[in-house]
Amino acid sequence: MKGLSTHVSRSLVPGSVLACADNSGAKTLMIVNKIGKAGRKGRLAASGVGDIVIASVKTGTPQYKKKVVRVVIIRQKQPMRRINGMRVRFEDNAGMLVTETNLAVGTEVKGAMAREVVERYIKLAGIASRVV
Repeated sequence: MKGLSTHVSRSLVPGSVLACADNSGAKTLMIVNKIGKAGRKGRLAASGVGDIVIASVKTGTPQYKKKVVRVVIIRQKQPMRRINGMRVRFEDNAGMLVTETNLAVGTEVKGAMAREVVERYIKLAGIASRVV
């Protein structure tokens, strides 16, 4: 996985609720675990923008409701510091559904997507409406 040029504050832990920003059919997601986690025993695996997590669909269409899916986080409320000193924060925590090969499930993204996600997953930039 490609490293990021930004210091991302990892503020989303298991149990955090995300809005689904794509048109796949899911509405709200709850983080269950982080993929590729490493850390101290007993500590919650925190994740931030650009991380892939396992999430449970809480509300949405019957096709996705109560299903466990892979989600890449595209926005977070916690500010993150870019290399030029600017701090970026969004108004909500949001993610989008991806497949096992990190391709998007939906065909368009509602709202902005962080530039850090595009750096790491170039294929997801094609469906983004805005990259901030």
